Amino acid sequence: MVRRIVDFYLTGFREMTLGRTLWLLILVKLFVLFAILRLFFFPTYLTEGREGEQVSGELIDRAIP
Repeated sequence: MVRRIVDFYLTGFREMTLGRTLWLLILVKLFVLFAILRLFFFPTYLTEGREGEQVSGELIDRAIP
């Protein structure tokens, strides 16, 4: 039964035409969201080796009004 289910999905993916284009668009969109936009809008502020100190300092500063 498992073999029939796997064969069903593999045959479906092999025979689709419009679906491949849509999957390509989805993958390109995910690449843009996670790779390119992350570089510009989410820079790393932590320096090498001092991550723990910086995070704990920020948490303490924000906790004390």
